[in-house]
Amino acid sequence: MGKFGRDELDEAFRRYWQAGAVGEDWDAWSDLFTPDALYVEHVLGVRTGREEIRAWIKPIMAEYSELYTAYEWHVVDAERDQIVVMMQNRRDDPSGSGTIDFPGITILRYAGDGLFSYEEDYWAGPAAESAFREYTRACAEHDPGHKQKRTRNDWGDGPPWTVGAATWFESAGAKRQAG
Repeated sequence: MGKFGRDELDEAFRRYWQAGAVGEDWDAWSDLFTPDALYVEHVLGVRTGREEIRAWIKPIMAEYSELYTAYEWHVVDAERDQIVVMMQNRRDDPSGSGTIDFPGITILRYAGDGLFSYEEDYWAGPAAESAFREYTRACAEHDPGHKQKRTRNDWGDGPPWTVGAATWFESAGAKRQAG
């Protein structure tokens, strides 16, 4: 049996989602991990500790600044103090016709006090490669400067707390950087 109730886990998850995926404030998001947290990213490696996570996430998200995260669903496992979330890693199509996505799943372990001690990310590698090629082709064909626009035109059909700004430049993370 878990130490924390379902409501506490769900509230902590919403703060996590709003800081990172919605707000793109990677400092605020990093602060939601314990100092000794373990972050397992099956493609990009393992990070240990809040500050190592922060030092990694900020440049990686800047490198892929055209990418944003659309919520699909999440489940709370209060018996294990875990949350599983399914998302679409999304780029707006430079042609103006929809999005170019690849799916991912994250497993989080809650440690209390609003902090997570563990994250493990899985994403569909072949689909990610295909989406990147499709996006690159669409940029060349329709809008070579699209990546720099950092648009977020389709946050999906999730609840209101999963919806962010229309561009990265309007996000909480951008405002913090400008601040």
